[in-house]
Amino acid sequence: MHDLEESKRDVIAFYELMFNDCRPREALERYAGADYIQHNPDVEDGKEGFIRYFERMAEEYPGKHVEVVRSFAEGDHVILHCRQRWPGGVVYAGIDIFRLDDEGKVVEHWDVLQVVPDGAKNDNGMF
Repeated sequence: MHDLEESKRDVIAFYELMFNDCRPREALERYAGADYIQHNPDVEDGKEGFIRYFERMAEEYPGKHVEVVRSFAEGDHVILHCRQRWPGGVVYAGIDIFRLDDEGKVVEHWDVLQVVPDGAKNDNGMF
């Protein structure tokens, strides 16, 4: 059984190193298991596809930033609710789901993203 708080800390560190610090290879080396399964249709499966995608995002979108608003852990899964800020003022609300192996390393990822609109039919916000 995983220590859930440690799992959350490690996944957040993985995500921030890959996304904010633009070091996807190091993020995988430190926090990923032997295999990496990707479910985002815009990112190739496996570690090298992950590295290529996030190196390209770092080059094309300098200054992109993710803020983890809240995190949840249960069993071998960690879920992050995030605010992504991209150059040009585009902001996304995102949910990232990570599965960890028996050693607590990231081995699988799913995500859903939605642009935060300028207006809404309620005052609740997306975060």
